[in-house]
Amino acid sequence: MEVILLQRVEKLGQMGDVVSVKPGHARNRLLPQGMALRATKANLSVFEAQKAQLEADNLDRRKEAEAVAETMSDVAVTLVRQASDVGHLYGSVTARDIANAVTESGYTVARTQVVLDQPIKTLGLHQVKISLHPEVAIEVTANVARSEEDAAEQLRKGSAVLGTIEEMEAEEEEALEAAEELFEEEVPAEASADAPNEEDSKA
Repeated sequence: MEVILLQRVEKLGQMGDVVSVKPGHARNRLLPQGMALRATKANLSVFEAQKAQLEADNLDRRKEAEAVAETMSDVAVTLVRQASDVGHLYGSVTARDIANAVTESGYTVARTQVVLDQPIKTLGLHQVKISLHPEVAIEVTANVARSEEDAAEQLRKGSAVLGTIEEMEAEEEEALEAAEELFEEEVPAEASADAPNEEDSKA
C-alpha cells in the first residue's frame, strides 16, 4: 500500500514522501495515528494545499519537544519486580509500564512514544528510547530491581562502573600515546643500525 507521510517516520521517510508499506502497518499505525494518508490523487492534492501549515505545525511541535527533552536529560525510573536468583524476571517490563513510570515521575509520556523492541526480562539498568517527536528522542534509565533499596544500589553501582570505565579508557589512551612516542624515538636508531648490515651484505 502506498501512503503519503504527514510527518517524518523513522525508517520510512520524511514529511511529504510517498512510500510503500505493508497494509497492516498502514491500517494499525500510520493511518489511525494521523502519520500518513492513503496515496490517492485527492489526498495528494489535500496534502499540497496543507503542506505549508503542516510544516509550520511540525516546527512548533519540534521546538516544544526539544524544550521538554532538555528537562528530561537525566530521568531514571524504578520498576520493582520479582525475579529469580539469576536476575530473570517473573514476567516482564513493557512499554506501557515504562510510560506509566515516566508519567508518574512528572513527565507525560504515552505508551506509543516508548521505543522498546522487546519487553525487558532481566534486572538491571536499561536505557530506553522515548520519542518525544518524530525528530526528537531521548533516553531514560529503566532501573528494574527487586526493591527500592536494590534499585538505589544498582543506580549507585552503575554510576561507579561508568566512572571506572571512563578512567580505564583515559589510562589506555595515555599508555598508547606513550608507546607511540617511544616507538618513534626508537625507529631512527634501528634504521641506523640496519644500514651497515645492508652494506656488508652487498660487499
